[in-house]
Amino acid sequence: MAVIPLERKTLSLAERTYVPQILSGLKTTFKRLLKPAETLEYPEQRPAIPPGYRGVPTLVRDPNGREKCVSCQLCEFVCPPKAIRITPGELPSGSDREHVEKGPQAFDIDMLRCIYCGLCQEVCPEEAIFLQNQYSMSGYTRAEMVNHKDRLYELGGTLPDSHFKWDKKKAAAEHGNAH
Repeated sequence: MAVIPLERKTLSLAERTYVPQILSGLKTTFKRLLKPAETLEYPEQRPAIPPGYRGVPTLVRDPNGREKCVSCQLCEFVCPPKAIRITPGELPSGSDREHVEKGPQAFDIDMLRCIYCGLCQEVCPEEAIFLQNQYSMSGYTRAEMVNHKDRLYELGGTLPDSHFKWDKKKAAAEHGNAH
């Protein structure tokens, strides 16, 4: 089988001197020179966070300062990279949460494994875990990148609770005992 060589198109004078390509590059440069700078002085200036942003997962407390997590472990089971580890523990008797079966003795989220998918927030029946708007987490060691229970509550804080779930159950139990 014979190979037929292809004939190349001859270049014009402008193409041989690369003038159109150089002018095209300079056009882009001059456009950028006339625009205001887009650089932000991070961390003093931060970009706007879009609605629905999925940031760092944290634990939140109810308005009364109580833990909302009941160690159901649904977030641990649904987490694709297995970044969440929960050790369930018994609640002390005589507490204001006696009607809750258990609470987290330990709750760890490995931020090096977390993929910020938001499944933990979606599956939580108690609305105890939320993805915050924080997007910059850093550490010098792997151990610093594992958020323990205290750190998770520190990052999450307290979120308003529109339905006061535990208070209603407690009030219903007291109301049922009164009759």
